Amino acid sequence: MHDGLAAPGFSVRGQILPPEVFSGIVGGPYDDIVRVAGGFFIGLVVAYMVGRILIVPAVTRVVAARNRNNPTLETAVTTYSRVFVVIVALIVGIASAGLWSLLTNLSIVVAAVTLVAGAASQDVVGSLVSGLFLIADPEFNVGDWIAWPGGEGIIEAVDFRVTRVRTPNNETISVPNTQLTSNTLTRPYGRDRFRVVEPFEVAYGDDVELALRELVAVAHDDDRILEDPSSTATLAAFEGSSVRIRAEFWVDDPMDVDIVTLQSDYRRRVKARFDDVGLTLGPASGRELSGSLDVDLSGASPSSEDDGQ
Repeated sequence: MHDGLAAPGFSVRGQILPPEVFSGIVGGPYDDIVRVAGGFFIGLVVAYMVGRILIVPAVTRVVAARNRNNPTLETAVTTYSRVFVVIVALIVGIASAGLWSLLTNLSIVVAAVTLVAGAASQDVVGSLVSGLFLIADPEFNVGDWIAWPGGEGIIEAVDFRVTRVRTPNNETISVPNTQLTSNTLTRPYGRDRFRVVEPFEVAYGDDVELALRELVAVAHDDDRILEDPSSTATLAAFEGSSVRIRAEFWVDDPMDVDIVTLQSDYRRRVKARFDDVGLTLGPASGRELSGSLDVDLSGASPSSEDDGQ
């Protein structure tokens, strides 16, 4: 007969959790309950605080020092370290409560792992694996602007299941990691410079050469646009009722430049410049009519007929 929580090991075959383990908690004095709960709480809190205050910052600093300019790995290590600290704190709490025999019983550990694996869906497991691949990808980093078939924006963090992205509308969305690894990703601002292409249309009767020169002149007036490579303007195509022209210019440090605002400012200045020089921006499209037209003059007055003669 064992006393309270001092029951050593498990002697009953076929039972994962024998009733003797918790016999002291359920039917024993209240001081045993307080001792177990207090030991678990104190061990959990102490281990968690030590991990969060000492271990997580230390591991993050070491990883950041060895992987400079890689905020993706730094944030991932911080996230995974915190989860590891929680798991260790739970183990320490259980051991502090005197329930260490629960952790040393292989059947209970196998049952717990089986339960967790069964509860996790295929999508969750796939997202976890995809997140690890994204973290290991040197071309996928926090702060990068990415575009995928479902949207675009700046990467803020890569978590276990999702990647947080800030959209051009300043909204933060959570994108499943599997969606990013299973689709084509585009990094339009992945290099030091970014080319901006702006299409326009002018009327056939306008001076196209003047329009091309004005597009380049407007680009030179903006300090955010680089002088090298120089801005260019080309004739792109002949449309049904207009001539399509195109301006191309480059910006430096595209992650530091609001591309949407830059494009809007450029278009506004082009519109004002074209109005000043008499160029028609986006002319109305012409229409060709076919068929016949009948005119009925039977209701016309005699005076109007005489005037017509």
